[in-house]
Amino acid sequence: MTAISLFLAHGFDRVSVADIAAATEISKPTLFRYFRSKEDLVLHRFADHEGEAARVVRQRPAHQTPLAALHEHFLDGLARRDPVTGLNDHPEVLAFHNMIFSTPSLAARMNEYIARDEEALTDALVETAGAPDRLTARLAAAAIIAVRRVLARENWRRLAAGEPATAVYDPARACADNAFRLLASGLSWES
Repeated sequence: MTAISLFLAHGFDRVSVADIAAATEISKPTLFRYFRSKEDLVLHRFADHEGEAARVVRQRPAHQTPLAALHEHFLDGLARRDPVTGLNDHPEVLAFHNMIFSTPSLAARMNEYIARDEEALTDALVETAGAPDRLTARLAAAAIIAVRRVLARENWRRLAAGEPATAVYDPARACADNAFRLLASGLSWES
């Protein structure tokens, strides 16, 4: 997308919405019809992943626990080098993540996505996973979303420091296995 290219080339704060409208040859009002803010021009890439944890929980096989399904899904993402797992060393992906993590307004907007994911996962745990009450489900959802976020951020940090994804893959899997094992030991209602 043109906006992402401009942001990566010049910096998020140095590119105006007017610059993007001019580069795409559309008016600012038209641009805002599709994106409610400048930050959304960047973070729309996460729209496909919004509510993903809740979908995984809802679509899991009946015999599989929610945590096991989310663990398997995260490992699959690592194997596919899904940028959401942080394990994608394509230069544009690394630059994109760096822009998000180093731009306060993007980081703040990202927190809104995270909060919506927690709420959606809470609903899924209440509706399909036998959580004993909404607070327990909310605590579990917050812990699960935090673990996924921390794992992805650690993977990105290692790649940003120059390690190739192929070298980070096995340690990333081991870290994910450990993190989900720790979660499982704390979510006793799920067993």
